[in-house]
Amino acid sequence: MKITRNASVPSMTGKVPDNFTGLVRVDTMATPNAPGRASAALVTFAPGARTVWHTHPAGQTIIVTTGKGWVQRAGGPREEVGPGDTVFFDAGERHWHGATATTGMSHIAITETVGDTSVDWLDPVSDADYAG
Repeated sequence: MKITRNASVPSMTGKVPDNFTGLVRVDTMATPNAPGRASAALVTFAPGARTVWHTHPAGQTIIVTTGKGWVQRAGGPREEVGPGDTVFFDAGERHWHGATATTGMSHIAITETVGDTSVDWLDPVSDADYAG
């Protein structure tokens, strides 16, 4: 058994512009212990903030905890999500997620590492894609 105390790992500011647009805070909740591969983080987006397009080698699950957000996979429509909604992005699926333009959003992100990679960051989300 391993207990990780709340706030035992300092909050991090999301890396702009490499990984995010706008103000984003990342709070690590769990890191994997071999042979485990899953990690979890609480990600908080200010209004208008979002990830860049990215993929995950083993997929990603996000669970919205507060606020309103938008999610989109490449080639699909932008969709609104809210508290209690769960979104799974398939392995290798190009996608982004973040807050709406007027309301912040927090979600728990559960991601697995394959080899040394849990995420491949790509290009920024255009204003047109963000606006839907």
